[in-house]
Amino acid sequence: MGLPQEKPAVYEDLFALPEHVVGEIISGRLVTHPQPAPRHTRACSSLGFELGAPFDLARNGPGGWWILDEPELHLARHVLFPDLAGWRRERLPRLPDTAWFDLAPDWVCEILSPATARVDRPEKLPIHAAQGVKHAWLVDPDLRLLEVFENRDGQWLLLAVLEDQAAVSQPPFAAISFALGSLWTD
Repeated sequence: MGLPQEKPAVYEDLFALPEHVVGEIISGRLVTHPQPAPRHTRACSSLGFELGAPFDLARNGPGGWWILDEPELHLARHVLFPDLAGWRRERLPRLPDTAWFDLAPDWVCEILSPATARVDRPEKLPIHAAQGVKHAWLVDPDLRLLEVFENRDGQWLLLAVLEDQAAVSQPPFAAISFALGSLWTD
């Protein structure tokens, strides 16, 4: 007799999670972690502000994007919630009427924490690449780092690693520059 097979996670499993727990479905598994710490939340909110005004709202920037916090992505058999994601409006002229997106974003960003890094990098990044996401950023508030990736034929190519107070002007948002230090709490 073999080990009992674990039942694949279903969408409804996400609704049964306690309020303080974040869940995703990755390759049929329910993956959970605690709500992010303030340092993580601050980095995410600040990056959304830095990119949202010029790219989503076209304030002092080119516009042409939807930039959203924690959108629900239904990609193949996965249900993912990246910290930030963006769609070029030429690919997604209007937001869907559903609570989720089934069109892969053009850009995703994950704010790494000890609880999420082991899933964000080795599991979610390959899914995003396979689904055609063109750009990915990984932000580590503890190390004060930004890693910038570009999807080349389904594989991530590391374009840059920026740290501390560096000026950020990276694809797909190279039309502007902002200080990486604006994401940190101290």
